[in-house]
Amino acid sequence: MKKIAAIILLSLSLFSCNVYNNMTSSNFKQAQTLLSSLSADSSVKQISTLLTLLDTNKNNTLESTETVGAVEENFNLLDTDHNLSLSLEELKGLLPLLKK
Repeated sequence: MKKIAAIILLSLSLFSCNVYNNMTSSNFKQAQTLLSSLSADSSVKQISTLLTLLDTNKNNTLESTETVGAVEENFNLLDTDHNLSLSLEELKGLLPLLKK
């Protein structure tokens, strides 16, 4: 049982590292810049661009391992259906949380 738990933990750790390795530094910098420029008045197009930049596995949702900054800090609040990922619709919920 301990071996199985260790294998699962190791696999999750490697997956987490892989997600960040898959994100190019350019995408990461662009996402950070975009995120820092967002406000409550930002557009849905900007949120969609943020989703595209952060979505390293290209499944059109963000898992917690793909998030940074305010998205990461508010992940559980934004995940309204509690499926451990954020859709574009859920990610739009970030806008009211940002300062004008």
